Amino acid sequence: MRTALVCGAGGFVGTHLVSRLRSEGVWVRGVDLKHPEFSVSDAHEFVIGDLRDPSVCAAVFDRAFDEVYHLAAEMGGAGYVFSGVHDAAIMANSSAIDAAVATAAARARVGTVFFPSSACVYPAALQADPLNPRTTEALAYPADPANEYGWQKLYSERLFTAHAKAGKFDLRIARFHTLYGPLGTWRGGREKAVAAICRKVAEADEGGVIEVWGDGQQTRSFLYIDEALEGVARLMRAPFSGPVNIGSEEMVTIRNLALTVAAVAGKRVTVKGVDGPVGVLARNSDNRLLRELTGWAPAMALRDGLDATYRWVAAQVQGVPS
Repeated sequence: MRTALVCGAGGFVGTHLVSRLRSEGVWVRGVDLKHPEFSVSDAHEFVIGDLRDPSVCAAVFDRAFDEVYHLAAEMGGAGYVFSGVHDAAIMANSSAIDAAVATAAARARVGTVFFPSSACVYPAALQADPLNPRTTEALAYPADPANEYGWQKLYSERLFTAHAKAGKFDLRIARFHTLYGPLGTWRGGREKAVAAICRKVAEADEGGVIEVWGDGQQTRSFLYIDEALEGVARLMRAPFSGPVNIGSEEMVTIRNLALTVAAVAGKRVTVKGVDGPVGVLARNSDNRLLRELTGWAPAMALRDGLDATYRWVAAQVQGVPS
């Protein structure tokens, strides 16, 4: 039986990944500071532990797992990573986690490590035109990420790559563009744009006002969780360590995202721009390398993913159990 260790198994992506691996017949151990918030984990074993602690890492890496999915990180949406308030925690905590996990994986002689990097590694200057962002993988250098979260991810790409070059494990790196779907954080300050807007629409009355940060003309692409995991599975089978973009190529303004969510909800709303952290003005995934390597790229329409996500978030707002 294939074995996998999922670090960060209590988070949004980790929860979905554990379920997918379990459905494929993989034996899964999950580890995180907490259990999943909105569901019961499908992991065969779930360890509560702080992966900044090398002794915790040594304990959970007690065998040569076939696969390690390292999702644990200090992170959140734009309100968290672009405010500047949390930069030190993001860099210190994620770097400590990454160093401990990379060292433990190398010592345990695991098979393949998956490391999720981020589109935030791309230079801000290449994402200033809302209609033409440039995110080809090679353009991450010369490095100039827009925030400390991006700098930290770029550093850890190199950390894991150094271990892989030394022959400690095989490596796959994906640069995720914003992921969304059910079972994700939807309130509290760390939620991402889709979940936040779904919450606002669910709470709004007919004809109400939905506030978005900035003028709403900044552009993004959003990838549904199921397609993200399909991309990961295909990358794990590809003969290339990465980094490789995994994201949607359906770019949308934040204003139009809000209007689309409202349409899904069957509500008429007005979108109002307010002051707040907006990040770069444009971001969209460039999936040419992903297609070349795997013969596949995400194809789900944004509206289809928003339908499932809105229904789930609206149920949470209304107090309906997951």
